[in-house]
Amino acid sequence: MIFKRKIYRRLLDWKANSSGSKALLVEGARRIGKSTIVEEFAKNEYKSYILIDFNTTSDVVKSAFNNYMTDLDTFFLILSSEYHVTLFRRESIIVFDEVQQFPKARQAVKYLVADGRYDYIETGSLISIKEKVKDITIPSEERKISMYPMDFEEFGWALGENKMMEYIRKCFEDKNPLEQNLHAKAMLLFRQYMIVGGMPKSVAAYIENDRSFEKADIEKRDILALYRNDIMKINSGYRSNVLAIFDQIPAFLSKSERRVVMGRIEKGATFPKYHDTFFWLADSMIVNECFNCSDPNVGLSLNEDRTYVKCYMGDTGLLVSHAFDEKEIVDNELYKEMLFGKLSTNEGMLYENAIAQMLVAAGHKLYFYTRYNLEKHRNDIEIDFILSNNSKLKYKIYPIEVKSADRYTTTSLSRFADTFRERIGCSYVIHPKNLKVENKVVYIPAYMAFCL
Repeated sequence: MIFKRKIYRRLLDWKANSSGSKALLVEGARRIGKSTIVEEFAKNEYKSYILIDFNTTSDVVKSAFNNYMTDLDTFFLILSSEYHVTLFRRESIIVFDEVQQFPKARQAVKYLVADGRYDYIETGSLISIKEKVKDITIPSEERKISMYPMDFEEFGWALGENKMMEYIRKCFEDKNPLEQNLHAKAMLLFRQYMIVGGMPKSVAAYIENDRSFEKADIEKRDILALYRNDIMKINSGYRSNVLAIFDQIPAFLSKSERRVVMGRIEKGATFPKYHDTFFWLADSMIVNECFNCSDPNVGLSLNEDRTYVKCYMGDTGLLVSHAFDEKEIVDNELYKEMLFGKLSTNEGMLYENAIAQMLVAAGHKLYFYTRYNLEKHRNDIEIDFILSNNSKLKYKIYPIEVKSADRYTTTSLSRFADTFRERIGCSYVIHPKNLKVENKVVYIPAYMAFCL
């Protein structure tokens, strides 16, 4: 199935504005649909295209990259002959799919862009991992964009709920609640999204099998196995550390503070020891990191504390399959409990992970905030996420608390507002109930998070 993806608009913008002066590199985790959407773009927007899949490409093509960068007429002749495609000047595009498998092709972009005959898109996973680029020169003629699993709006489109997505956006912009029956329907759709996730194979299996969570789960477990296999291929000594963190992500997120506590990995563990581990996981885009900001009053990235980190799964559907084994899901009727908001444990973990996923897809870098009270010997402020407007002149921050239950308190948010009042643009509570505005706080249902 070909799904409507938001990144298509960004591909169109690149084509309109680059005029062949830059190749485009689309980075993202494995199995998020990079190759599918790029090939669809090439097919729709160009007179002809060649897609070179470096997982399966022939020795003839590899040899062309190795031997004919100084003779591009011959290079293009070889490609045209090998793929049986006629190339047209300024009307054709060449796609380097999974370019990390053959870094020489990425290095060749410098010469190909300078030649100017055709456009170029590269796709890659683990693209900037150190082992993949250490022997090549990264071309400056390359523009990067990141791609993520489907967000909730894209999931809604896939299920034919285009009008519902429009209605949700309008209600968010107008700060009006949805009609109550439609709110209930939107929450049911959001819970489906949490279970299925945004990996296109999982979504397709769900739709094609009459909304079968079990069929979607099979696809998700295949993807998790693929990720574990990628980890096992790491050549460096930190491979076992990566595997340890990956395996324990559900355990970390199931705790109330959600953050990674090094002592739970091994006795005496420190963050410097695990630096390369977190680099690998974040750079592979398997996870979304969220760092503590020690002083949001003067900037988020300026006060980033990397010794306090939350490690969310890049896709919440994958988290569900990662956290529970197949027998546990069936025996405990987990899907039924999640679908109707009756999950007694771990629902907060899944909610928060889904919100993190939607914020990252919307282009936000993730930060949280905690304040330790010396007198009480505990944290007296815990803010799940903080966004900013990134303005140098009128800097504003937007604290977000995520609540998975209907009943909750907002003590931390109130204390945070008292402390940073002058900097706050707006405060948000994300919860299962309908939208309301009260005491300068905007309460939005979880399905609206993609609008932030």
